[in-house]
Amino acid sequence: MKRAATVVICGAWIVGALVAVGGVTAIAAPGVPTPSEDIVDLVTRLGLVEEQTPVRERAGWRPPRTIVVRPAGPGLVEALRQVAPGVKFVEAGTAEAAAMLAAKADAVLGFCAADLLAAGPNVRWIQSYSAGVEQCVAIPALRERDILLTNMQRVAGPVMAEHVLAMMFAFARGLDFYIPEHSARRWTPTSRMVTLDGKTVLVVGLGGIGTEVAKRAHALGMKVDAVRASGREGPEYVREVGLPADLLRLAATADFIVNTTPLTPATRQLYDAKFFAAAKPGAYFFNVGRGQSVVQSALVDALRSGRLAGAGLDVTDPEPLPADDVMWSLPNVILTPHVSARSDLGDALRVAILRENVRRYVQGERMLSVVDTRRGY
Repeated sequence: MKRAATVVICGAWIVGALVAVGGVTAIAAPGVPTPSEDIVDLVTRLGLVEEQTPVRERAGWRPPRTIVVRPAGPGLVEALRQVAPGVKFVEAGTAEAAAMLAAKADAVLGFCAADLLAAGPNVRWIQSYSAGVEQCVAIPALRERDILLTNMQRVAGPVMAEHVLAMMFAFARGLDFYIPEHSARRWTPTSRMVTLDGKTVLVVGLGGIGTEVAKRAHALGMKVDAVRASGREGPEYVREVGLPADLLRLAATADFIVNTTPLTPATRQLYDAKFFAAAKPGAYFFNVGRGQSVVQSALVDALRSGRLAGAGLDVTDPEPLPADDVMWSLPNVILTPHVSARSDLGDALRVAILRENVRRYVQGERMLSVVDTRRGY
């Protein structure tokens, strides 16, 4: 017998309502939980993608009895119980603890590891707390057992795009030079200043983060080109959307190059000596994707030689960057320690989406942000 759950999301109750999510309208029967208007608005605003088929149609699905949860702030488990009161939620503070609890679990929130899947033969759903899932999709059991994987794609896109623009402005207006001069108490005017208006930015990876970067760059009067693997379609404010084969051609005309790609076999060490040799002389390179997409020695050479004017890096290879790494000593580099997704918003958006996906999984509905495990994102 399937258990019904009661949903309270953002303080709203909807019972027996006419609900539209992702363009699909359905009449909810009395007592069956439905998404609140706040969640509908959030899904639309972030451009979250719903799976085409309901999760109840996946082989092996059943209403979950036990879900292992990685703590993500006070009150999370209680919030999930409000969404699915018939489910037992068990907290695990570490990956080791999660593996020990996985034997009776139907789903796991916040953890993904080979030993966990081996210990949890009934696990049918993994929810990642981040957008990047390269370590999870590398586990053979995930595909062999056709385990559903969902992530937090697009959630941090707006904040990360602001981080990219902040680094762009820092170089354009000389803040990378003036801030150290301030610390040294030196009044040193410099002509090394540029404007963003009219410049060309190449966004590599036109997904959730890349689209937000492109939107903001266009609003500043920049010409926006992009590269994506899924096709040449893109928003109207992107001048050209190229395929991976077009990367070097588009890099040759870009004043600013931004990597927002996930880490996949196709993007690992994508930015090598050949790429930087093809880039426009004096261009700036920014990376908020993954450090392993860059051959770091090639990047260092391009920065030292002046081929690149500068680089803004929120990710490196390895992380944390060792104290003796040469990257620390380069004056034309801005480094931040993988913090581009952080903001004063905290985890509110992630928790809202997490709750909604739990609600949907319990009810067998169409899930949000399902990862294509073959492509890796």
